[in-house]
Amino acid sequence: MSKHGLKNSHTQPIKFHRLSKKIVRQFCLISLITSALWGGLSFTLLYFVEDEYIEREVKKEAQYLQRNYAQTGTWGSPRMSHMQLVFTPDDLPKDIRAQYIANPKGREFFGEQGRHYHIFALQADATPVLVAQVSDMLIIRPYANGALRLMLILSAVLVVLTFFVSWLLGRKTALPLKQLTDLVHGVEPDKVPAKFAAQFPNNEIGLLAQTLEGTMVNINKAITREKCFTRDVSHELRTPIAIIKNAVEVYRTTHPDDVSNPVISRISQACTQMEQTVVTLLTLARQEHTDADKHNVKLLPLIEQAVIDHSHLINNKPIDVKVHDNCDISVMAQPGMVKVLLDNIIGNAFQYTTQGQVSIEVRGMTLIVADTGPGIEQSISANITDAFVKGEQSTGYGFGLSIVKRLCEHQNWLFKTVNNQGTEIHITLTQ
Repeated sequence: MSKHGLKNSHTQPIKFHRLSKKIVRQFCLISLITSALWGGLSFTLLYFVEDEYIEREVKKEAQYLQRNYAQTGTWGSPRMSHMQLVFTPDDLPKDIRAQYIANPKGREFFGEQGRHYHIFALQADATPVLVAQVSDMLIIRPYANGALRLMLILSAVLVVLTFFVSWLLGRKTALPLKQLTDLVHGVEPDKVPAKFAAQFPNNEIGLLAQTLEGTMVNINKAITREKCFTRDVSHELRTPIAIIKNAVEVYRTTHPDDVSNPVISRISQACTQMEQTVVTLLTLARQEHTDADKHNVKLLPLIEQAVIDHSHLINNKPIDVKVHDNCDISVMAQPGMVKVLLDNIIGNAFQYTTQGQVSIEVRGMTLIVADTGPGIEQSISANITDAFVKGEQSTGYGFGLSIVKRLCEHQNWLFKTVNNQGTEIHITLTQ
C-alpha cells in the first residue's frame, strides 16, 4: 500500500509502510528458512546413508572373518586391501591410536591427511578388531564444498523466484487497498462517489469498502442534520439578540439623559457578548478553518474587558486579580473567538476562587491563567474538557472548558490544564 501524507490531530504526518513490501519480506524470510532447513536435512541424510553403507561393508567383512574363525580356530586375513586385523592397540595406525585408547568403544575415527577409519570389534573383549581405512569409499565428504556451493546457488535462485512471485502477489493484494485508500483519503463525506464499494472484489477488501461506504453515508447524514440545526439555531438565536440590541438603541435614543445607565450598559455589553458567542459557536459547528476573519488582535484589552465583565463573580471575595504587563502582545486570530475563550477561562477562575488571587500572564507565547481555588477534582481531571463534565461545585452545564478546548483546536493552539495549588490553564498561542 502506498504511503500517504495523512496527519493526526497534531498535524504531524503519519508514516505508513507498504503492505506489499511486508509480504515480500515474509515470503523471502520463509524461503530462506525453508532452504536452510532443507539443506541441513539433506546433508544430514546423505552423511547418514554414506555411513550406513560403509558400516554395512565393514560388518559384512567382519562376519566373514568370524565365520572363518569359527571353522578353523584361527583369524584369517581380510579380503579387502583397505582392511586389516589389529590384535593390540600398538598395532593401530598412529593417527588414530590415541583416539582409540581414549574411546575403545568408538566405531568411527578421523585420521590425518583426510584419512577416515571404521573399527569393528570381532569379539566381546575387543580383541582383535577389524580396522577399515574407508577414505576411498567416501562419496559425500569429498564433494561437500561443491554440494554446499550448489545448494547456496539453488537457494539464491529460489529466493529470487520467491521475491518475484511474492512481489506479484503483494502487488495484486495491495492494489485494491491502495485504490480504496486513494478513493476515500482526504475526501469530504458528501463528496464520496455513491455505491463505490461495488467496484471492489467480494472478499475482505470488499467488506471493508462496504463498511466504509456505510460509515460515510451515516456521517454525511449527520453532517446534513447538523447543518440544518446550525442554520435553524443561527436564525432562532440571532433574531432575539437583534431585538434586544435594537431595544437598547431605541431606549438610548428616547432617553438621552439616561444613556450611561449601568443596567442598560450591562444589557448592551451582554448582548454584544452573546452575539460574538453565537458567531463563535456557529463557526465551530461549521468547522470553518479560514484565515479571512483573522486579525492582529491585542490580547491585553480583551483580558481587561473579560475581567471587568466578570467582576461581579468576585464581589465581596478577598481576591487579588493580577494582570501582568507581559500580556500586552498581539496574536493572529478571530477576535470573537478570543473573547469567548477569555470569558470562559477567566469566568471559571473568578467563579471557583473564594480567596487568594487570580493571576493572568504570558510566558513566551503561552497564556497562563492561575487561581488559588480548590483545583480540578481528581475523579474528572482526565476528561475535564469533555462536554457535560463538571465538578460538584459547578452550577453550569459542563460546556466551558469543552468550548475552550474546541476553540484552541480550531486555532491550532495547545491547551493544557495543571493542578498546582489551584488550577492553571495553559494556552500556547502558536501563530
